[in-house]
Amino acid sequence: MNYLSKMYGKQQPAQTQSSSDKNPNRVTGGLKAQGVDRFTMIAEDGSRQEIPTLEYVRSLEDQSKQQRAAINILERKLSRQQKTLESLESIIRRNNA
Repeated sequence: MNYLSKMYGKQQPAQTQSSSDKNPNRVTGGLKAQGVDRFTMIAEDGSRQEIPTLEYVRSLEDQSKQQRAAINILERKLSRQQKTLESLESIIRRNNA
């Protein structure tokens, strides 16, 4: 019966990759390549104004969030390294004195 239910039963929809799992750089690049990163509005006087699309702005925000997170991690690592260096310098000073 399990085989028949597998074949003819309700199937769970395949999980698509959520936007948080995707590489924001590739998403932004894909939107630019497709030409859907902005649209042009024409005013009554004939002037044109290019406005970024919502998806493009979201992809830029995702890029910014990812870069901020990486910077925070690197700053923590840097401060840890500086503390280690300072402690090693103090040990060397004590041993030389």
